[in-house]
Amino acid sequence: MMEYCKDVLSYLDSDTSIKILMSLDDLADLVRATCVSRSWRDIVIANGLCKQLCLRMFPQLSRVAFVVELNQNGAKEHAEVGSSYSMEWLSLLREHRVFAYLGRALMSSVAMNCIAKTVGASSTDNFPQESIDNTLEPRDHINGRYYYWSSNGQSNPNVPETLTYELVSPICVITEINIQPFQADFQIGSPIYSAKSVRFKMGHPKASLDATDDEMFVWTYTSPEFPMSKENRLQKFKLPEPVLCIGGFLQIELLGRIQRQEMDGLLYICVSHVQVLGGSLSPPFNVDILQPSGMFVLKRDQLADHQPVVTSGNESQEISAEQREVRDFQHIVTILSGQALGIVEDEWDEEEFDVDDFDPEYAL
Repeated sequence: MMEYCKDVLSYLDSDTSIKILMSLDDLADLVRATCVSRSWRDIVIANGLCKQLCLRMFPQLSRVAFVVELNQNGAKEHAEVGSSYSMEWLSLLREHRVFAYLGRALMSSVAMNCIAKTVGASSTDNFPQESIDNTLEPRDHINGRYYYWSSNGQSNPNVPETLTYELVSPICVITEINIQPFQADFQIGSPIYSAKSVRFKMGHPKASLDATDDEMFVWTYTSPEFPMSKENRLQKFKLPEPVLCIGGFLQIELLGRIQRQEMDGLLYICVSHVQVLGGSLSPPFNVDILQPSGMFVLKRDQLADHQPVVTSGNESQEISAEQREVRDFQHIVTILSGQALGIVEDEWDEEEFDVDDFDPEYAL
């Protein structure tokens, strides 16, 4: 039996340890620290350092009211020497677990098109032939039929348009939105009905979806404005930083009209295809929005398999269980440390590693 090794890091004063741990900008390093040093593990938990690191990566988490663990009956709770094992400590331990696993999930989301379905457009010229539903089809024409959305015509070039979509889950990481303006080859000169610029909003529905309410959503994130080219191609609009969409809805604002239709002299905006790229954190994670504050409950289900739905339009395909299995903790640490560039398959086997594990055999 291996002799117990003393935790030499316990000789550091708390302020120094906190300063060292807070300088870490990688969740993997924080997880390593909790696994090799009992004193650092206690500091990480007591000061909510996993939560703080997640907040630095995704400010949208500042609206978390509290966390809930589901199906946690088999969780290991280690009683600490000299600890009263109070309800406060259990709450901190729960928060530590949830944010540690959330951070891992945020850094390892499977790349996918996150659109589940359309919600609506601010206007449609000819419904249903030119409806927003056509933007889910990646091809702009099939067998002689054109697939695109068209706004109503306007004489004022500053009248905006919006396209609203529901995402595949109420909690997604969004990195990029791609839009292809429509080129009307059936009109003289094959005009391209692009917008001058685009902007993106993410959020959740209001508590009461009153049909008379002009604004049915609460938008908690608004992107910078991006210029759009007058080109018939899938144009990529990468967000400055990945955004955590809480609530599962995204709206595209199309700003500025630049193309007139020769037939009526009015300005139109037309879009043939839209993609919203990112990753879903469900089913292991879910949220409950607390109205009217806009705060939310972050829930983690230990028994839910992380099987992201890889979508293309409205089609889906499950990732096999074999692809998610892993037997090497060091591989997990490599993923967390960013060596896999963030977009990977889900490979954390919770039976083999728990974020609140501590083994004195590996103490420094």
